[in-house]
Parts: sequence; C-alpha cells; structure tokens
Amino acid sequence: MRAINQLIINNNSKLTKKNNFDEIRKQILADPKIQKFINNYQDKITDEMINASLSSLYEFYISQHHKDPVIVGYRPELMLSSNAITLKYVPEESKLAQDRDHSIKKHVRLINLPLNLHNVRLSQVEVTAGRRTAIAKIQEFLRKYPTNVHQKGLYLSGDFGVGKTYLLAGLANSIAAMNKQVIFLHLPTFIANLASHFGDNSLANEVQRIAHCDLLILDDVGAEILSQWSRDEVLGIILQARMDNELPTFFSSNFAMADLEEHFKETKNAIDPVKAARLMERVKTLATEIIVSGPNRRS
Repeated sequence: MRAINQLIINNNSKLTKKNNFDEIRKQILADPKIQKFINNYQDKITDEMINASLSSLYEFYISQHHKDPVIVGYRPELMLSSNAITLKYVPEESKLAQDRDHSIKKHVRLINLPLNLHNVRLSQVEVTAGRRTAIAKIQEFLRKYPTNVHQKGLYLSGDFGVGKTYLLAGLANSIAAMNKQVIFLHLPTFIANLASHFGDNSLANEVQRIAHCDLLILDDVGAEILSQWSRDEVLGIILQARMDNELPTFFSSNFAMADLEEHFKETKNAIDPVKAARLMERVKTLATEIIVSGPNRRS
C-alpha cells in the first residue's frame, strides 16, 4: 500500500491541494461510508489503527470522489484485519456482466448461425401466449440443470419466424454461463457443408465434438436435404451417441414430430421407412415436443 504522502502528491484534487495533514485526516474521516465502517467496528478500531491505516482510507476516499478507478471494473471495500483497516477490490456489476458475456462467447459454438445470437438473454424474451409453455419448460430445465445434467431436451415445433431459434439461443447462453460447452448449429447448412471436411479428414472429429458436447441444439431440423449417408452415418451417429450418454439435446423445426418422420424417409436416392423410424425414435427419446406459435416476427 502506498504511503499517504505519496497518494496526496499523485492525486490532483481540492482535498490534496491542502497542506494541512490534520485537515486531510478530518475530511477523510467525514466520508459517510468511512464513518459507517468505523461505527460498525467502534469496539475494535482505535485512533492508532486509524492513523496507521490512513493510506487505505485515503485510497478509499479518492475512489468515492473521483471518476477514475484505481482498478478498472473493480471497486474498493474496507476490511478490518487484526491491527489495520485494509482494502479489497471486488468486481463491479458491469465487470461481472462483461465476464459473463465473455464466458458465453467462449462456451457457445455457433455453426452457420448469426453471431448476434450470443447476445440473447432468456430474461429479455417476450412472454406471449404462444411461447409461454416453451419458456416455462426451458426455465424448468435450467433450474434443474446444476443438479441434473442428464435431462430430456425439447423439440420446439412451429411456423417460420415465431421465435424458436431465439428461445433456444437464450437457453444456450444460460448454459454457457455455467461454463458448459454448447454447440448450436443450423442443421441444413451443416449437412450441406459436410463435403468441406473431406479434404482434411476432419469430419470424424467434428461429429465426435457435436455428439459429446454438454448441450446440443439442432436448429431448423427438416429443412436439410439428406442423403442416406448423411442421415445414417452423420445425424444418426450424433443422435445415437447423445441418447446413449443421456446428453441434453434440443431441436427446432417447422415440422411437427409426426411429420418429421416422413421427411426422414426420403433421401436423394431412396425411400427407407425403417431407418426413418429408427432415427425418429432417437429424436423422441431425446426430446419432448412443445409447439411454439405466434406471428411471423421476421416479416
């Protein structure tokens, strides 16, 4: 801790322009927060302790009356040790919010989705009649998640533009704030871009990352154009691994579950109801369908 004389020299304020040390001490001790602290510990704090701690008290005083913080993003708090008054610096709410935002961006991997989904907070999502059930179920999932990471996910079905992706972004960011790894991917684009992994043989590793992340969200299921291979050897493997390991998986789709199976039957070159039914069973095991309704907010 710097000596009070040095602090006085280094701070250009009306207070520090005074040369009278006693006057400086008087003004420091007149600070309401300092007075309150001393009163709270009046049975333990002596004049000798105050005099020995004037550097800390002065630094605290300056922090209350000047805009420039000693440590950006942190504020000082007075503490009583065995024989002195000291300071500790605690993060401001703005610093905590900044750290949360950083954690979210670090822990949510968006694949073929807009980066501004990082900014969605579930608390800011408008609660409408058509969203109420989905929001309540997501909130219930979040409440239970710290003690149960193996919950069943949700399959949000509904028309284009009603807010399914937005709701799931709020979920993704809430889980990421718990320092969990989230992958949120736009399934049609991911399937269309599978060939980009062939050149460097990275597909197997990518599938494993997706299959084993803490929380997986597949967006716009049903809009993808599947081949037998992408259905059975990519999507099927991902869902099977998540089912086997009881890893929470969420979906959004314009299709109701009953209609999605029809989509899975037909690939580029064949119709296979058996494999479609098998894939659909994995979806049903992983998630419960919730209908989201409302006006198209993208129009």
